[in-house]
Formats: sequence, structure tokens, C-alpha cells
Amino acid sequence: MIKGFLFDLDGVIVDTAVYHYQAWRRMANELGFDISEEFNETLKGISRMDSIARILEHGKVSLPEERILELAKLKNEWYLEEVEKMTSANVLPGIQELISQLKAGGYKISLGSASKNAPKILERIGLAPEFDAIVDGNSVKKSKPDPEVFIKGAEALNLKNEECLVIEDAFAGIEAAHAAGMKAIGIGTKENLPNADLILASFEEVKLEDLLKEL
Repeated sequence: MIKGFLFDLDGVIVDTAVYHYQAWRRMANELGFDISEEFNETLKGISRMDSIARILEHGKVSLPEERILELAKLKNEWYLEEVEKMTSANVLPGIQELISQLKAGGYKISLGSASKNAPKILERIGLAPEFDAIVDGNSVKKSKPDPEVFIKGAEALNLKNEECLVIEDAFAGIEAAHAAGMKAIGIGTKENLPNADLILASFEEVKLEDLLKEL
């Protein structure tokens, strides 16, 4: 029986993918190469340092650790410039309504995101008070598809893993949910998320009761 919902952030609650892409591309350009939107898709759901490692490998660039840390800091500053402009208008369609349904139904809610900026984003869009727990990049050591973020989310809600349902938009995130023994709803397409237990284009006009029946 599902008692708690674990939400990914980027691509589920808000769409900050374009901000990440702009910042990552700016970083790559400074290093003398470019990255495509398709390549950026492979960075979804993984940590900042793992993303940098993939980008440097893609560009066949080797850098000392000190420079890598400097770039990580710069990328985050560029990204946060855009985050500061976010408002409740950035919440994706149907999410506010879904959260209201969950609250009314007595379900517990946690965030399970690799983003270290998750608390700031939730504050900016006005949803921070709705979450019973926040597990983000500041409180986990391993990136998805490792299940650590969702295992900690269940623990934070004082629930068993199998009592939690994950909502994700990334292949690695769905894998992480399954590794934790949880079912996962994918926001996207069958092509992108063939491993999801249920796939939705969005939560617009979705009723919680109908959703749970489909799982």
C-alpha cells in the first residue's frame, strides 16, 4: 500500500533543464568545445561532479582537480542566476493540484533530488512548506541510479521502501527507484523511459485515485 510519494525536482516539479543546459554549454564553450541538447539529456538525474566528468570526457579534455572544482562553482553560479528569477509560475502543470490531493489524502511527501539547489528552488516557487522531508545533493553521497536518495527519502518519512512511490523524468531515476524496491511513475515517453511502471506526459488533469488504480 502506497503511503508516501518521493518527487524528483528537475523535469517533474519544475523544468530547469534549459538553465542547466545553458550553464553546462557555457562551461564547455569556455573549454573549447560544444555540447548538444541530446548530450545534455544524458546528464539528467546525476550529480554536478559526475556531470562535469562526463562533459570533460565528451570533449576529450583533462583538467587538474583544482580547475574542475572551480568550474563546478562557476557552473552553479551561472545556474543560480536563472534560479533567482523563478516564481510559482514555473511550477509544471498539474503538480500543485497533485500535491493538494496528496495532502488531502494523508500521504507523506518527500523530495528526492540530486540537486544541491533544491531547497532554494522550492522556496522560490512557494512549495517548500508542502514537503515533509527534503533529500537532496547535500545529504547524499551517490548519484542515481544508486538508490541512496530514495532510501533516505523513505527513512525521512518513516516509511518502508515498498510503501513509497517515486515520480521521475530520468532513466537513471527510474532505475534508482527500482533498486530501492519502489515503483516509479515516469514523466516523459516510452522511448525515453521504457523502465517506468507507468508513464504520463504530465500531471495535468490527473486524479490521484485514477493514478493509483493504474499501478
